Amino acid sequence: MKSKKSIAEYMFDTALYLFLTVIFIVTFYPFWNILVISLNDATDTLRGGLYFWPREITFDSYLAIFRNPEIWSAIRVTLLRTIIGTSLSIFCISMLAYSLSKRHLIGWRFFSFFFIFTMYFGGGLIPTYMVIKSLGLIDSFWVFIFPGLIGVFLMILVRTFIEQLPGEIEESAKIDGANDLQIFFRIVMPLCVPVLATIGLFLAIGHWNSWYDSYIYTYKPELKTLQAVLVKILNQFQTASMMSDAQQLAKSNSRVPVSSESIRMAVTMVATLPIVLVYPFVQKYFVKGMMMGAIKS
Repeated sequence: MKSKKSIAEYMFDTALYLFLTVIFIVTFYPFWNILVISLNDATDTLRGGLYFWPREITFDSYLAIFRNPEIWSAIRVTLLRTIIGTSLSIFCISMLAYSLSKRHLIGWRFFSFFFIFTMYFGGGLIPTYMVIKSLGLIDSFWVFIFPGLIGVFLMILVRTFIEQLPGEIEESAKIDGANDLQIFFRIVMPLCVPVLATIGLFLAIGHWNSWYDSYIYTYKPELKTLQAVLVKILNQFQTASMMSDAQQLAKSNSRVPVSSESIRMAVTMVATLPIVLVYPFVQKYFVKGMMMGAIKS
C-alpha cells in the first residue's frame, strides 16, 4: 500500500513544477518571439507590441530569403556536408575509440597522448590554412569533411563507453572464431548505438551551424554553405537597421514587404529549425549516451 505524501512533499513537488515551468518559459519564449516577428508583416512590426501571436501573418521575409539564387545550392551543400561529415566522423571516431580501448595495444600510451595533446594545442589559423592549402582542399567540398573528421573529446566518450562493455562478450565471440573487425561491426557497434547517436547529434549540429570554414576556405558560390549564405543575406539587410526614424517611417508608408528586423528573425528560424527537428529522434539515446560515456567505473 502506497504511503500518502506529506504536506512538505506536496509543497516541494509544487515548487519544483513551478520552477521547471519558469525555466521552460524563459527558454522557449525567445524562440517563439523570433518566430512571431518573422511571420508578421514587416511594416506592422515597426509598431511594436508583438509578444505572443503575429497581427498580420505573412511569409514575405521567408520568400525574400528563398528567392536568393544561392540559397538552394547552399542547402544542398549543407545537407551533403551534414550527412557525409557526420557519417564518416562517427565511423572514424568509433574505429579509433575501439582501438584505443585496448590497453594491450602496442604504443597505447603514445597514441592516447598524441590525440589528447591536440585537444589543448593547435597551430592557429594561418598554419591551419597553409596545411589545408598544401593538401589541395581549398575550394573543395572535402575541406568541410577531412579537417574535422576526428573529434578527440567525442572519441574519449565513445572509448569510455566501449570500456564499460562486458569483456566476456568479445571473448565468447573470439572463441566462436570472430576476428576484430567482425566483433567491431557485429557486436560493438550495435551496443554503442546510444553514445553514437549522442555524438552524431553533436557532429550534425556542428556541421549544420558551421560557416567560418566556408568563409575562409571556399570562394566558389556553389560551395558556400547555408549559414554562410544566410550571413551574406543578413549583411545585405543590415544597413536598414541604421536608418533614421524618418527613413523608417517613409519606408513603412511605402509598404516595403521586408525589413532588417524581419529578415534577421527569418534567417534565425531558417538556420535553427531544421536541426531542432532532429533532436526528438535522438533524445531517447542522449542522456544514456552521455552518462555511460562520461563515467568510468
